[in-house]
Amino acid sequence: MFKYIVRRLLQTIPVLIGVTVIVFLLMHLIPGDAAQVIVGEGAPKDQVEQIRENLGLNDPLPVQYFNYVGNLLKGDLGQSIRSNRPITEEIFTSRFWITFELAIYSTILAAFLGLTAGILSAVKKASPADYGVMFVALFGLSMPNFWLGLLLIQFFAVDLGWLRPSGWGSWSQNILPVLTLGTGGAAIIARMTRSSMIEVLNQDYIRTARAKGAKERIVIYRHALKNAMIPIVTVIGLEFGGFLGGAVLTETVFAINGVGRYVIASISARDYPVVQGTVLILSLMFVIVNLLVDISYRYFNKRIDLN
Repeated sequence: MFKYIVRRLLQTIPVLIGVTVIVFLLMHLIPGDAAQVIVGEGAPKDQVEQIRENLGLNDPLPVQYFNYVGNLLKGDLGQSIRSNRPITEEIFTSRFWITFELAIYSTILAAFLGLTAGILSAVKKASPADYGVMFVALFGLSMPNFWLGLLLIQFFAVDLGWLRPSGWGSWSQNILPVLTLGTGGAAIIARMTRSSMIEVLNQDYIRTARAKGAKERIVIYRHALKNAMIPIVTVIGLEFGGFLGGAVLTETVFAINGVGRYVIASISARDYPVVQGTVLILSLMFVIVNLLVDISYRYFNKRIDLN
């Protein structure tokens, strides 16, 4: 197990290098000038050039990239061009943990709803309950997050006045963003759970367990679900990673001061270091989540060898 974890961590190095190269090039090749954004459109050219020189933007791209990587190896993500504050401080003071909480709560909701709906649909295969669950799952999968968020705000916050329409912290603020982000994930998990459960329920050992007189609840949850969990856990892990990096629209709709909203503002301001540092952190989190998912396979199937 230890050797497997070390090997997987070493495999993340080229992935993270590739991420830094791609993001660095994309941010520097798209139109716009960070120095011009800082000083304003009407600023003199000599002032713009002075800002570019101070920020190192006049250096060749390879020089800028290797300077950036050198700072990364020291644990320094650099400073924000807009605020002139350390990026690590700006991200981890509050923004990252807000996005992390949103992703955790949304994953829990998506897993609970998706597993419940998927199991019901598989057990009641080809019944009205099955068709109803799959219709709702298709609806949830097709509904854009930002549109669902606006509908929830209109109904629960504006019309009924039960919940607060923006921000993050209290339960009245958290419910709507979690529902908005978790609904699409629940639909995906439900469809995967149904497919995996139907395949397992057709296996010989399930028929043997039933023939021995085992209660249907034990057959479904102890025998079938545990053996069907590997693809489901994979999807749940991917959904959590997607929630971390894909909460941009949800955070924007609900005015949540998380990482996604921070990145959008930084892209608009051409704040290269912030975008690069944030994408790198989220990529590392995604890799760690995938590693934890792979390790969890051993719990559900003892025959899987992770050495």
